[in-house]
Amino acid sequence: MSRAVILRHTVTSRAHLTPELALRLITPACPLWRAGGDQLPFPDPYWGFYWPGGQATARYILDNPGMAKNRRILDVGCGCGAGAIAAAKMKAESVLANDIDPFALTATNINASLNAVSVATTSANLIGTRVDCDTLLVGDMFYDEQFAETLFEWLLGLKGVTVLIGDPGRHALTARRRAALTLLARYTLPPDSCLENRGFLDTTLWKLNN
Repeated sequence: MSRAVILRHTVTSRAHLTPELALRLITPACPLWRAGGDQLPFPDPYWGFYWPGGQATARYILDNPGMAKNRRILDVGCGCGAGAIAAAKMKAESVLANDIDPFALTATNINASLNAVSVATTSANLIGTRVDCDTLLVGDMFYDEQFAETLFEWLLGLKGVTVLIGDPGRHALTARRRAALTLLARYTLPPDSCLENRGFLDTTLWKLNN
């Protein structure tokens, strides 16, 4: 059922930083764009938007295929699945897309099929656990200070794992945390993405210095 509902309420879009990827998204062309909370057929459909941090992550991987090729990739908080899909297209050894929202995983599988790749998925809460991967992707997850503290402490403990963080400048990616990161890329967001994100004009990709 969730697949049919997602397809009914989204459209295929390439109007973002990674036009190589076709993604089913909630755009201004969808009635849900203007719907109130009581009109939503899903709880908090964050997966229906291609957030700027996720765009930076996927764009960087597409431009730098060596970051994914023959590597085991974990995309935490995968949302629409773009980062995982980009890694799969760049010939990753394996890709695991993770989100605690089962609708996000259904959307990820829909989008993977649109792009002729397949990825594994899990809805387990992996933050704070031991993970088996070479590269871990995190996009748009520094939106809350308390959660960011838990997340960042976990990321710092992942020795030997390449951690890539996509973020447009959210308040919880503080100067203290950025001091532990290296800036790899900055991208200007296309007009549609600026409209969707109400104020962010660019987005960045960081690597954890671990």
